[in-house]
Amino acid sequence: MVLKAHAGPVEILRGIDLEVKAGQTVGLVGPSGSGKSSLLMLMGGLERATGGRVVALGQDLGQLDEDGLARFRRGKLGVVFQNFHLIPTMTALENVAVPLEIAGERDAFARAEAELRGMGLGHRLDHYPAQLSGGEQQRVALARAAAPRPAILLADEPTGNLDAANGAAVMDLLFGLRDRFGATLVMVTHAPELAARCDRVVRLGDGRIVGEGLA
Repeated sequence: MVLKAHAGPVEILRGIDLEVKAGQTVGLVGPSGSGKSSLLMLMGGLERATGGRVVALGQDLGQLDEDGLARFRRGKLGVVFQNFHLIPTMTALENVAVPLEIAGERDAFARAEAELRGMGLGHRLDHYPAQLSGGEQQRVALARAAAPRPAILLADEPTGNLDAANGAAVMDLLFGLRDRFGATLVMVTHAPELAARCDRVVRLGDGRIVGEGLA
């Protein structure tokens, strides 16, 4: 993968050959700048590869235009980011329900409420992100990712902005979602204790896969 910057092309990932089996949990680890988040974004069709192929659920993502990628992600892919990415002018309930509604789900608000209650946020449905703690915001983001019942869950440092207690709670919820839906989970993390919970750990360095397992 090559990123065009003002100073010229910058190669981020090269020589990557990675296959993830359905239902597997994979932790992506490595130093900052090693390409973990870029690889995760490629897996979800959120970034485009400049070479090679990215195939997810039998679909070659490189063959899809932006609309096709949006349709692929809808209902099949859930993404959780370190910085939550909630819409500040929407309540917790709206943040979860509106994407479902856009996707054509008739029971969008009922499903969103059920997911939020499952995250222990039944008392926060009408609160805006600014009124929620970091841990609560991340649980809203998890509910949003889980509500479409995705086949693939991608998580980019989901506990990076949380304290230890909230981070542990969020990870328990994330692994619980994996178990509920039998989803494939790929997670970027710097925390060895979280990586150790994965079925498989892939180590990256300087844009390449340099090994598997915790070092």
